[in-house]
Formats: sequence, C-alpha cells, structure tokens
Amino acid sequence: MKVDNERRDAYRQAYEAWQAQLATLHAVLLDGTRALPGAEMKGLLNREARAKQRYDEARLRLLGIGAGEDSPFE
Repeated sequence: MKVDNERRDAYRQAYEAWQAQLATLHAVLLDGTRALPGAEMKGLLNREARAKQRYDEARLRLLGIGAGEDSPFE
C-alpha cells in the first residue's frame, strides 16, 4: 500500500511528538521522577492531550477518514 508522502510525514511527526509527551507524563505519574505542583501537572496533562489530538487527526488524514477527504492511497 502506497501512502501520500506529506500525510505519512505528518503522521510520523505527530506520533513522535505524542510519544515524547506521553513518556514525560509516564515518567512523572508512573516512575515518580519528580512531584509537580498543580499548575505544572495540568500543563503536562494538557500538552499530552493536545499531542494525542494532533496524532489522532494525522492518523485519520493518513487513513483518508474525514469530511471530504480524498483517498491518500495511490
């Protein structure tokens, strides 16, 4: 299956950015690397959520799912 290069690159970038934010979140929540005050924890959670949203959107574009999307596959 061949995928449009632009969509593929956008997907990979969004995935890597989300994984980086998720790793930071896991380091704090699961590994206890440091305690964060409320505002910093909220910011950390918001950054991860926004990165996940960008990933989800890029994934849908890659799959050609969405309003008026053309198929990304040649």
